[in-house]
Amino acid sequence: MRSSSAIRLTTGEVVNAPIGASDVPTISTSDFAALAGRQAAADAELHRARAALTLAQQMAQRADALLSEEAGSARVRDEAVAQRAAAEAALAAARAQRELLGPDPAAIHGKTTLWVRVPVIATDLSRLSADQPAYIGVPGADAPTRKALPVRTLPTANPAAGTTDIYYRFDNDDQAYRLGQRVAVAVPLKGSAQGLAIPAAAVVSDIHGGAWVYRQVDERHYQRQRVEVARRDGDDLILARGLAAGDEIVTAGAAELFGYEFGIGR
Repeated sequence: MRSSSAIRLTTGEVVNAPIGASDVPTISTSDFAALAGRQAAADAELHRARAALTLAQQMAQRADALLSEEAGSARVRDEAVAQRAAAEAALAAARAQRELLGPDPAAIHGKTTLWVRVPVIATDLSRLSADQPAYIGVPGADAPTRKALPVRTLPTANPAAGTTDIYYRFDNDDQAYRLGQRVAVAVPLKGSAQGLAIPAAAVVSDIHGGAWVYRQVDERHYQRQRVEVARRDGDDLILARGLAAGDEIVTAGAAELFGYEFGIGR
């Protein structure tokens, strides 16, 4: 048996990784036609701001040169310097607005780094270990195994559902995941252990669905012990209760012992 890390198994959505710290991830429900239009307008504003700054810089240089030759006035030079500062501020604002709109929609697909958005009930946020990696996988398959690292971005939430989004990034070199895909996510919780992990073959079930293992009490004797299974982790089962660390159990032949105890097959 081994200890298992405490996790919360939930679901998430694969989203596009932002290009900047101030960017918001692009999700599958985004209106890409409208997004492309806003991006085109933001690109045009960015080019206009750059041209305005270039002109303001030239005017400031010219006003400063005229003043140094006593052919201009200090007032004209000061106004030109102020216009240059305003143009610099306008360019910074245009850049920030463009970054918020993210990358061109045509460049989204085929990326080798993606994010996963995990909605979390607000009351559960304090239980999460936010600085630890999560693991993602295909819903309904074995335990999630693809490592995803926590990231910080602009906060997003769904007030109607009462959830707050947390984000993780993962490598998608094999293109196994697509934008908008629903995935299973194993989110780490605070605390070192949730239960003991034992091989699935060690657990037998009765006709009522109860789970049992055979615990060794001495060299030749075994006692059937009731356990409660919390979840599956690959070929192992994570126990919520029933065994203590150090207990010896039958990991091969438990079904045969169960049949012998109840006379099945005799």
